[in-house]
Amino acid sequence: MSNIVLGEKEFFKGITQVKYEGPKTDNPMAFRWYDESRVVAGKTLKDHLRFAGAYWHSFVGNGADPFGEPTHIFPWNAKADAVERAKDKMDAAFEFLTKMNLPFYCFHDVDVVDYTNDINENDRRLQALVEYAKQKQAASGVKLLWGTANLFSNRRYMNGASTNPDFHVLAHGAAQVKAALDATIALGGENYVFWGGREGYMTLLNTDMKREQAHFAKFLHTAKDYARKNGFKGTFFIEPKPCEPSKHQYDYDAATVIGFLREYDLLNDFKLNLEVNHATLAGHTFQHELQVATDAGMLGSIDANRGDYQNGWDTDQFPNNITEIVEAMLVILGGTGLQGGGINFDAKIRRNSTDPADLFYAHIGGMDIFARALIIADSILQKSEYKKIRTERYASFDTGKGKAFEEGKLSLEDLRQYAIENGEPAVLSGKQEYLENLINNYI
Repeated sequence: MSNIVLGEKEFFKGITQVKYEGPKTDNPMAFRWYDESRVVAGKTLKDHLRFAGAYWHSFVGNGADPFGEPTHIFPWNAKADAVERAKDKMDAAFEFLTKMNLPFYCFHDVDVVDYTNDINENDRRLQALVEYAKQKQAASGVKLLWGTANLFSNRRYMNGASTNPDFHVLAHGAAQVKAALDATIALGGENYVFWGGREGYMTLLNTDMKREQAHFAKFLHTAKDYARKNGFKGTFFIEPKPCEPSKHQYDYDAATVIGFLREYDLLNDFKLNLEVNHATLAGHTFQHELQVATDAGMLGSIDANRGDYQNGWDTDQFPNNITEIVEAMLVILGGTGLQGGGINFDAKIRRNSTDPADLFYAHIGGMDIFARALIIADSILQKSEYKKIRTERYASFDTGKGKAFEEGKLSLEDLRQYAIENGEPAVLSGKQEYLENLINNYI
């Protein structure tokens, strides 16, 4: 259990460390399902889930939207000096992380401390906060799951960073990535994420798509080589997203990213960080994206949130759909699990959720629903007919001609002859409703 780490002042007064009290508790500041020491499928919930707090939404996101001013007025933003203000924010972050007993956190560079347009000044500020974070991590036991650079907010990146048609802009992006990598390495970060927020295009009328994607790959190779040279042994993640803010982004979905990494010889160092809301925007279910990555051996980490099906943008709400998450956990438990990463709450409290306690309620609900889903998914895999039904559906490929086809031993003529000899196939049920009921019964 992490020690509660407070700075000079307590930002979340009256809230003590959140603990597990079991499914029957009526305490809104307690876990009902997330018992971190409970062993499921050979590992503790803590080791399976590897929860991480997201610096940007929880301590930077102020509730503003395109139609209204901020509604979350943070007390840690009072000081004029950027570094001192950032230290207050880090005090608040580690107070929250330890009160929530979150084992990890993650950040963009500009979340940690406000940036200017001066590269040397930015590096000075970030390095000061890295030294401060080292102290916080040592005192709390909280670790850095991953770091990343924000290469999409500054106006210089309006046409992308590594895919920008102006080399000068690309060089600025590289400088930012170098500093973020240095920070991640110094803090013992276990992974590093590339999210190409504007690595795409608005119109093909002014875009050389092939050249931009080649630049993207060269940029990733250059950053990867630098990090390896400087001792980074973790995994690099690419986070797919189809659109918003760009009309069409090059990291559209899991399949697109895997194809890109394969084409440019990046498979050995990179895996995928998948987000629920991004899957929705790509027209997929989250389970689909997980399965694509798992089948390719490329599932690294996930962002936990949900979208609003009535809104066509990235609403980043906290997860609460138990059926969706159980189905996701069936994919993760049935595959290779999360390789290097964890579950990062890339989710924000709503614009009108303005009490300090609301941030706790949101994370408690998110952590509980993932823990509950993992427990349910394990029960389904261990006790039900779920695996048997899926296996039996493909039984015709396990022996005889079906097996020979999988082994590449049949020609097209052989397949035709088999069809003639065996007549019309039987109609076999996929048992979809039965399986949906089965999952609901375990929920």
